[in-house]
Amino acid sequence: MEKTHDHWNNVYKTKQPDQVSWYAPHLSRSLDLIRTGATDMNSSIIDVGTGESTLVDDLLASGYHNVSALDLSEVALASIKQRLKAHQTVSWYVGDITAITLPEAEFDVWHDRAVFHFLTNAADRQAYVSQVLRSVKAGGHVIVATFGPSGPLSCSGLETVRYDADQLHAQFGPRFHLTNHATENHATPWGAVQQFTYCYCRVAE
Repeated sequence: MEKTHDHWNNVYKTKQPDQVSWYAPHLSRSLDLIRTGATDMNSSIIDVGTGESTLVDDLLASGYHNVSALDLSEVALASIKQRLKAHQTVSWYVGDITAITLPEAEFDVWHDRAVFHFLTNAADRQAYVSQVLRSVKAGGHVIVATFGPSGPLSCSGLETVRYDADQLHAQFGPRFHLTNHATENHATPWGAVQQFTYCYCRVAE
């Protein structure tokens, strides 16, 4: 974990937000999916693997009051905190999503764009799923996006696992009801295309 932690801190220390492949000015598809599940402005939303993205900014601008951001890199989160000086309502979590302790049955919506596909070890994937089941409310919404079948085999120097919608849903199991899925071709800042698979699930009540 320490090696991975240092790796991501180095990425965010040495690259500007728009110099990484996953950058987008706004995560429009993620926002649309979150809004589908978070119909109340008081809904508790967690963004896993926030990095330096603008998703937290856009959630706050949309009127959501109960937003949490989690990342392995404190450097990345410090950058967002600096950007959002006027907003004191965000809950910040620094740590490995497979090991960190999160509040139990806290979140109405769980969002992850581009974390799960870095979990190349089956035990880490199971720990991730257990984390979701523990911290998302029964009936809550889970949005996970990974590289699709035509996506990259590695990213930022780390290996990745690619999934189609059925393969991604199968990682989570029967307690997660797949209600929607989509494929997105993300254009990197330098013009390459990365295929993403999005799965939208409800946790069984």
